[in-house]
Amino acid sequence: MGREKFNGFKKQDFEVFTIDGLEDRMEALKYQIQPKFEQLGEHFSPSLTAMTGEEIHYHVAKHARRTKNPPKDSWVAFGSNPRGYKMLPHFQIGLWETHVFVWFAVIYEAPMKEAFGETLLDDIKKIRKKIPSDYVWSKDHTKPEVIRQSDLTEKAHKELFERLINVKKAEILCGIQIPQEEAIKLSGDETIARIEEAFQKLRELYNLSKQAV
Repeated sequence: MGREKFNGFKKQDFEVFTIDGLEDRMEALKYQIQPKFEQLGEHFSPSLTAMTGEEIHYHVAKHARRTKNPPKDSWVAFGSNPRGYKMLPHFQIGLWETHVFVWFAVIYEAPMKEAFGETLLDDIKKIRKKIPSDYVWSKDHTKPEVIRQSDLTEKAHKELFERLINVKKAEILCGIQIPQEEAIKLSGDETIARIEEAFQKLRELYNLSKQAV
């Protein structure tokens, strides 16, 4: 995996998101977190390529358009287009100050999201059975709030999928969160194993999304 071995996330990685000012936070992101995302990108691109049957490329978030507000989270995304990932179903590994997240995501830029909403509705019973109860769903990638799978009734789940069809800016993300306190105790290998397991579970959703493209 690159020249250096990924050695997990440390407390100071999370503390980057407490640094005041756009410039200072971006500097810390660049030197402290982005090299770790590069390592994870190099590690997971081949395994996601094998898992999906498509060539998967990684994209480390650069937050280039920001001029004022420092980023509250950051990530590396994985998708089948070498130029970008936002228009496509994709995977993400990233950090907020409070936790690590691992997502399968279809965000509002994806033109296939309405068709994907229909596919999800058709398969709702299978999805509810296959996604573990401690996994979480999100309808907005810019906010840390999530809904646990175990708290979603079938009706609420249906509404989440219908929103993807009916609301222009709707998004759907599913995956895991590892709280900071837990994440800093995991070794690099343990972190990778947790991410790997999540990607395997989320593979079902990725396969469904390909039917909708």
